[in-house]
Amino acid sequence: MREGLRGLTTRGRSFLAAALAAGLSAAILGERDLLRVAVLLAVLPLLAAAYVGRSRYKLACHRSLQPHRVPVGASSRVVLRLQNMSRLPTGTLLLEDRLPYALGSRPRVVLERLGAQQASSVAYTVRADVRGRYEVGPLVVRLTDPFGLCELSRAFPSTDHLTVIPQVTPLPSVRLPGEYAGSGDSRARSVAVHGDDDAATREYRRGDDLRRVHWKSTARTGELMVRREEQPWESRATVVLDTRGYGHRGDGPTASFEWTVSAAASVAVHLRQAGYKLRLVTGGGADVDAGESAGDGALLDHLAEVRLDPRGEITTLVQRVRQRADGGLIIALLGSLSTAEAELLAGLRGNGATCVALLLNTATWLNLPPRARDEADHAHSTAALALVRNGWRVIGVDHGTRLPALWPQAGRGSQGFALRAALAETVAGGVK
Repeated sequence: MREGLRGLTTRGRSFLAAALAAGLSAAILGERDLLRVAVLLAVLPLLAAAYVGRSRYKLACHRSLQPHRVPVGASSRVVLRLQNMSRLPTGTLLLEDRLPYALGSRPRVVLERLGAQQASSVAYTVRADVRGRYEVGPLVVRLTDPFGLCELSRAFPSTDHLTVIPQVTPLPSVRLPGEYAGSGDSRARSVAVHGDDDAATREYRRGDDLRRVHWKSTARTGELMVRREEQPWESRATVVLDTRGYGHRGDGPTASFEWTVSAAASVAVHLRQAGYKLRLVTGGGADVDAGESAGDGALLDHLAEVRLDPRGEITTLVQRVRQRADGGLIIALLGSLSTAEAELLAGLRGNGATCVALLLNTATWLNLPPRARDEADHAHSTAALALVRNGWRVIGVDHGTRLPALWPQAGRGSQGFALRAALAETVAGGVK
């Protein structure tokens, strides 16, 4: 009742003020009829407060997001189901769902009346142009009586989360370098022709079963050799995302970092669908595994929330990748690099790894004068050449370039040699 009195509207307070004035006038003038009017004027807002206050605790709300994970620029439908649990009908209800600024303005919906034990559903759509994980709710309901004498607000504690993931672009099928590199003790082999004596062997490792020792190979090599176990060959790939704050340029959805995040999502999904056992490593510390049978949800959720690290260093990124030397294919999405940083990335080529870099010329994300642009292009070419000399396959990326058009360059063929020659000529010309 107290909360109902605190929720009296201007009209309700005016009724009480009129009741007080009529009561004082009735006492002074001795008019019984005027006293009855005063009582009626006072009872109406009190009844409205009691009515609204009682209804306040008899409402149930359920929210659903369809879907709860959407790519950047797509819409999600939010459905609110409100149920009146009491035996009394409600008055007019004003629903307002709280949303973060990135999802737009707060939606407001009016329900004229909810009968006893009645439920009603309303829906609205939200859209985000910036990836992230957003909280939807809580829902605020404003309850009023039929006369508009009292209004109370109730906030339901439940909230839901909408995950806005990077845009995933389909990529063409390309035969990648190192696609047969990965894990397993042996590739497919034939023992039918040569017999059991020529079974594939490897050096003994601590913990190997001694029953697997191959004595003929041991005698021939002078080292303890064991038979390899037949295991299905498993292609592995590691997607590396550079999150250094000083390595990227631009702001908002068109920044160079957003291009790399979207590209990382597209490459990761493409490789996983191709059957790779995938690992995603970011400079911010994320290390996500996604096998062939695993879904893309966890991987994309991490990319939805990844942010630039103003203190990020290439050394830290290399160390995180090398914590697990999986070998196989490494695809790195890199911002601008110095020559020294490019040299540090040579450490990722251990364990037979094949490395492909999508190297962004982040200066193209800025409007620079001609001289500054030439210097930035020269620095970009120098870093790319340093990577090539250390065994990397480098794909240059400029602002406005679409990933599906670049992706074939990651495949085998003469494109890698052409790129090396072009880079060498560019750097040589800059030196002259």
